[in-house]
Amino acid sequence: MSALLMLPLCHTTLAADRRHVTEPALPGAICATLSPPADNLQTALNHCQRGSTVLLAAGYYPSGPLRIPDGVSLWLEKGAILAASRNPQVYDRGQQRCGTLDTQGEGCRPFILITGTGSSVAGDGIIDGQGGQTMTGSNETWWALARRAQTTGLKQNEPRLIEADHARDITLYRVHLRNAPGFHLVIKQSTGVTVWGITIDTPASARNTDGIDPISSSDVTVAHSFIRTGDDNIAIKAGSGGPARYISLLSNHLYAGHGMSVGSETRGGVSDVLIKDLTLDGTTSGLRIKSDPSRGGRVERVDYQNICLRHNRRPVDIDTRYDIHARGEHIPVYQAIRLRQVSGEEGKLVIKGYDALHPVFVSLDGVHFSAGAQWQVENAHVLIGHGGVSPAPPGMPASPSAQTPQCNWIPFPETGRP
Repeated sequence: MSALLMLPLCHTTLAADRRHVTEPALPGAICATLSPPADNLQTALNHCQRGSTVLLAAGYYPSGPLRIPDGVSLWLEKGAILAASRNPQVYDRGQQRCGTLDTQGEGCRPFILITGTGSSVAGDGIIDGQGGQTMTGSNETWWALARRAQTTGLKQNEPRLIEADHARDITLYRVHLRNAPGFHLVIKQSTGVTVWGITIDTPASARNTDGIDPISSSDVTVAHSFIRTGDDNIAIKAGSGGPARYISLLSNHLYAGHGMSVGSETRGGVSDVLIKDLTLDGTTSGLRIKSDPSRGGRVERVDYQNICLRHNRRPVDIDTRYDIHARGEHIPVYQAIRLRQVSGEEGKLVIKGYDALHPVFVSLDGVHFSAGAQWQVENAHVLIGHGGVSPAPPGMPASPSAQTPQCNWIPFPETGRP
């Protein structure tokens, strides 16, 4: 069942980050300036007073896991490389599971942990997770471990690069993240997080290396950032930790990766998301909402505006059966999904609701792809706005658009891979 209607669309503004967010500034009030190798980095952070900063001068800093204290900032000067230890033991949570496979995949602490209020990581330096380097005491890399997990049906235990967990008023500004063993930046059950002007750079072949994952968090802004990686470039998720809502993703550029995703964990509910002025250049999926009955929930009031796509297999990929083998009672429900001023090339344009009782509700206004693009619409109510849509979804005439977004394709800013 699919219903396609030509109706005027209501142009009320959807909720996003409720804060007034502007470009951050670099930290001030330096309490310590360190030079390599800085074995005392955690001590220096611990001794800083709230509102002060540890500055890493240019150089190479190998380090074990770090915790950014409440209200303290870490500033990486241009030319500074903070390199995560390759030793799984330093990340282990006490059960000797980090760097191994099991059925849970929760055996490692993150490289950088933020749990307080008012902390930040900033500067023009690099944080390198060394995911492609051989682990200490092993003959395989973190990424090879993830590939082995894929073939065995188990889960890999690897550290996330940066995790904000139950944190508040957190800023990441201008820093370069690369080669994470697993996810690069996880924002978990946190509030008031600003990510501005960062780059994430990891090979497309590196499995499970999500770029930025806001999980069960609220009032989050990600802006003016560049991401290429081996999994979801950005993925908004909501599991048992509660809803993900009031999220703004503004003027970002995504390259290799799996796209701009919502899900697959949506059980906690995802709502009030604004995705605006986005380019997706070579992502496998483009605008993606994915879940299934094992982890589904409500996804509503997601607004895509001024989106440019090229070289994508599935420029639109809205699917309620992400894992076709999944079973459960948590049926995904997608409502008030709006695409306005979206331009792309060829590929599959997928809008699939769960069944006739749980359709997807999507509106399309000024949505235009190349003539070879193919719609796959099932169990969906699709509303067409005055801006039109082409090629036409099944059962609808094509309509020319009065406006299309101005696409500005920016090359990925090279920071140099080791």
